[in-house]
Amino acid sequence: MARPRSEDKRNAILNAATQVIAVDGVSAPTARIAKLAGVAEGTLFTYFNNKDELLNELYLQLKSELREVMVPDALTATTKSAKSAAQQAWTRYVSWGVAHPQKRKVLAQLGVSERVTEQSKAAGMVGFTELNAFLSRCVGSKVLRQQPAPFVGSLLGAIAETTMDFISRDPPRLEQYSRAGFEAFWNALGPK
Repeated sequence: MARPRSEDKRNAILNAATQVIAVDGVSAPTARIAKLAGVAEGTLFTYFNNKDELLNELYLQLKSELREVMVPDALTATTKSAKSAAQQAWTRYVSWGVAHPQKRKVLAQLGVSERVTEQSKAAGMVGFTELNAFLSRCVGSKVLRQQPAPFVGSLLGAIAETTMDFISRDPPRLEQYSRAGFEAFWNALGPK
C-alpha cells in the first residue's frame, strides 16, 4: 500500500524548487531540488508526475500568494479613492517583492517559460480579475486605453520591478523609491 502524501513534504519540495530555480533557472535539476527538500528524487515524483507539473504547481502557488497579498479589500473599500486603493495594492506588491526576492525572480522566470502551460498562466490570472478591472477603470491615458490589458499590465509591472530593484539595492530609501515608483505608475495610467 502506498504511503499517504504529506503536505509538509509537498511544501518542502516547492520551497526547495523556489530556492534552486532562483539560482539555476527552470533548467535546474530535480535531483538538486529533491536534495534540498530532504527527500529522494523518486519521492519528488510521487508528488509531481514530472518536472513540468512541478513548475506549473510552483507558478500557481506563487501567483496565489501574490494575489492574497495584493488584492484583499484594497480594491473593494468604497470609502477609498481610486488612487489610495491603487497605492495600497502597489505597496503590498512592492513589499512582497522586496521581502521575497527569490519568489519574485522565480515567478518572473516561470511567467515567460514555455514549460508553464497557457492553462496554468490563465489560472494564475483568475484572482487578478478584480485588479485588472480596477486598473482598466483607472486608465485615462489615450495611449494605454487603446492597448490590450496584458500590455498595460506588463508596462506597469516593469515600473514595479524597477522600484523593487532599487529598494533592494538601497533599503534605507525604501519609502522614497516606493512613493516615486507609485507616482510614476499612477501618472502612467493617466487616470480620469
